[in-house]
Formats: sequence, C-alpha cells, structure tokens
Amino acid sequence: MQDHTVTITPGEDGAASQIAFAPRFNAAIAFVDRHLAEGRAAKVAIRTAAGDVTYAELAQQVARCGNALRALGVPPGGRVLLAVLDRPEFFYLFWGAIKAGMVAVPLNTLLRAADYRYMIADSEAALVVYSPELAAELEPAIAEARPKLALTTEALAPLLAAASPDLAPAPSGPLDDAFWLYTSGSTGRPKGAVHRQRDLVVSAQHYGVETLGVREDDVFYSAAKLFFAYGLGNAMGFPLWVGGTAVLVAERPTPESTFAAIRRFRPTLFFGVPTLFARQIAEFAALAPDLSSLRRCASAGEALPAHLYSTWHELTGLEILDGIGSTEAAHMYISNRPGEVVAGSSGRPVPGYRAKIVDEAGAELPVGEAGRLMLAGDSIARCYWRNPKPTLVDGWLDTGDTYRVDADGIFTYSGRSDDMLKVGGIWCSPVEIEAALIEHPAVLEAAVVGRADGDGLIKPEAWVVPKDPAAEAAALAEALVRHCKSRLAPYKYPRWVRIVEDLPKTATGKIQRFRLRDGEAPPA
Repeated sequence: MQDHTVTITPGEDGAASQIAFAPRFNAAIAFVDRHLAEGRAAKVAIRTAAGDVTYAELAQQVARCGNALRALGVPPGGRVLLAVLDRPEFFYLFWGAIKAGMVAVPLNTLLRAADYRYMIADSEAALVVYSPELAAELEPAIAEARPKLALTTEALAPLLAAASPDLAPAPSGPLDDAFWLYTSGSTGRPKGAVHRQRDLVVSAQHYGVETLGVREDDVFYSAAKLFFAYGLGNAMGFPLWVGGTAVLVAERPTPESTFAAIRRFRPTLFFGVPTLFARQIAEFAALAPDLSSLRRCASAGEALPAHLYSTWHELTGLEILDGIGSTEAAHMYISNRPGEVVAGSSGRPVPGYRAKIVDEAGAELPVGEAGRLMLAGDSIARCYWRNPKPTLVDGWLDTGDTYRVDADGIFTYSGRSDDMLKVGGIWCSPVEIEAALIEHPAVLEAAVVGRADGDGLIKPEAWVVPKDPAAEAAALAEALVRHCKSRLAPYKYPRWVRIVEDLPKTATGKIQRFRLRDGEAPPA
C-alpha cells in the first residue's frame, strides 16, 4: 500500500466495510491532494456567494497555508485554534495545519470572550486565527490568555500569497493526532476531544457513504456550522471524501437564509437540526421555498420529534434521516436509513459502530428497558485534553445519553442520563413530556427539567416558546398542563410551565438544560 492511501473492502449483506490505512498516513492527502490525481482538479470543491474554489485551488491554498503556519513558527503538534466563519479559509487552515503536522482546533464562532479565553489557555494554543467579524469577542480573550501568536484571516491572506504552493506532508500515521473538537458545553465546561488522522475517514465512510449514501455528484449544504462535529462532517468531511461539492454560508441559519441558499446553490443534501426544521415548518407557507434540488435531509443535535418528521415529509415529500452523534465520535453513530425511517427514533447503529444499553452497574439491559447508551467504534476520540479520565473504558464510550432499544434493533432517545427525572419514585423521561408539549398547536419549542417542590421533591418543569409571542402566558400554561394530563401518565405532567421568548442552546442546536435548571432563560 502506498503512503497516505486508504483501502476500502466492502462488507457483505449490509455489513460495515473494512477500512485499511497505510502505515504512513496524513489525512490532508486523503481528503484534498488525492483528488488531483483522480482527475478532479477543475471540479468545484467549495461554492460560496463570493465565488467558487476548485479542487486544484483548494490543494494549492492548503499547501500555502501549511507553509505559512510553519513560517509563523508553529511547531509540530502545536495547536492552531480556528475561530473562523464558514468560508474557504476554514478549509485552508484546517487541512494546512494537519498537512504541516500541527493540530487544528475549530472553535465555536458564537462564543463570548470568557469562553475563548478559557479555550485559548486550556489548549496552550500556538496560534489563534479568527475572522475579523469576531474581533469584539476574540481580541479581549487574546489579550488576557496571551497565546504565542494571533492574527485575523485578513492578516493571513498576504502570508498565503507569499508562501510556496508545494508542501510535503508531515510524517504521521493513522493513529496520530490531527484535530481537536471542544464539546458543546451542554452539561458544563467544554472539553477538548482529541481526534486522530483516521477519524474523519471512518465517519465519512461508515455514515456518509454507507448510511446516508453520499456520492461524488452530490452538493452538500449544512446549516450546522463547520466548527462542531456534525457540521465538520456534513460540509467538509463528506464532500471531500467522495469528491463532491460543499456549499458554505457564513451567516447564522434562519428559515429565510437557508431556503434562499437552497434556491441559489441547488444542493442535493441538506443537514439541519430539529429547532431549525421546526422554524422552517412554521414559516413554510409564507416563504414557499423551492426544495426541488434536494434528494435527502438529515438531522442531529436533539432528537427529532415524530410530528416534525411527519409534517416535513407531508410538506416536502422528503425524508429526514434523524440520528445521534457526538463530538467524541466525530459524527453520527446511530441513524435512520433511507426508506427505513422510524419517526421519533434515532434508528439503528451506523455500520462500523456497536451500541448497547446498560444499567447503573454496567450490566446490559434487556430489550425495551431504558438505560445508559454505550458506544464502540473507530472514530472515537482517543482522550480528552488535560483530563485524566480516559474516553473509553474497556473499549466503550459512555455517551451520557439514556436510550432504549426495541426487538427490531431501533434505538429511541429518552434524554441525557443526567436529565432523567425520578418523579414519585418512577423514572420519567423529559423527552416524552417535551414531545407531548410540542404536539400542542401553540408550541414552537419546549424543554423539560427537574425542579424541587416545596418539599424538596423533584417534579417536571416545562420551558415553552410559543408560536405566537403575544400569547397570554397564564392561559397558555394552563392549557398546556391540561394537554399533557390528557396524553401522559398522571405523574408526568409539568407542575410548572414557564413561557419564554427563547431557549438557551449550544451552537449545535442542543438545549442547555443545565442552564434551565439554574433558571437562566429570560421569561417572555
């Protein structure tokens, strides 16, 4: 096997393919440089409102970037933090750092100065590169955390122009470090998940190709941004793995902006999150989008309620393949399949991954019983940075999610393990109550957490975003309690309902329930 190559041996009868890596392997060659040898030099790799980038231009800019980073003094293994909007510069920096033997660390572009200060210090960054639009939050953080070097993408541009377009890949193997992803902070302080050279290949092949069915002729548009695992795979890993075309839109996704991008760029694949699909559905009639180019949609971040799936399918004729992934796994590891969607579920394990449900003692539970979801697979991060606790225990990742699996092997989400409520001595899933709330025609979004009553006993508390911001809060709250009582077991109805303007979320669209438990969402 030649250096930097990957051999895929198809599995039989739907089984996972076997992926073999050359001992000398740099992921930048597999995702960028090989396309020149395979005849895609003139093909468009990236489409943006500002113009297109071909595979030849991408390879050249990646090499220039790697040389520029070396000229700036970034050492082998040095962390290059990227607070960069969804533009071609992200691709250049990410793959340029990896090709030059450094570690790329994408950062959430929606954070505040305190968050950036923490990550810069925590990572011991050798370099921070940021989009000029983010200066108001980045520059105070840089001034306090004092990385070795920091500059904007604008300041980087002349360095790229002056750098050589030729760069030999740094020596590395498939198990060497390539990039980090900080966890979203849905349960507290973000942690740096350390990923290897092979990890994006594994997720792109097993989920992208073998589950989602991505192809070279696909045009990929992800409303989920590049800086976290879901968006990184959707908008960069998958298109570059199969030689497709990525659409990049820097602006925050709204129904108007996403429908406009679909109309303009004509993607074949669209990746969203449940909160966005809900808002798109709410404005569908008014916006009358043209979705005729799409052949498939995917969702992650939160469990997609069954009624949202059904409504979207009725409106568009398109399936949404809902699934679950994580920062630690680099992308999806359980997902619905085309033509086999079970609405309200996460589907079956992605080829190449194993999942099991265990109790608090670690014993595997029988079919139908809810417990902690454990995962095994080759894209899982090797560790958390600066965290003595290993990511894997006996080869299994504790996902922190509560699931149940039925006799057909379909996995259904029941909430975060630390979000489960014991009400009257009975375990209760917040997701079940949320699903009932969202069925009400006046509700746009809902989240449920545990709250202690006057006796110190935990009961469900609902936080609800109404479709009509002018809705009378007290009357709506009463109506929602009656609605839940009519649909759920008696102990499951929310004892309190807070009507709010919005719910606190991570950039992945995950509701930050720990903030709701602290009462941080502003009342409407």
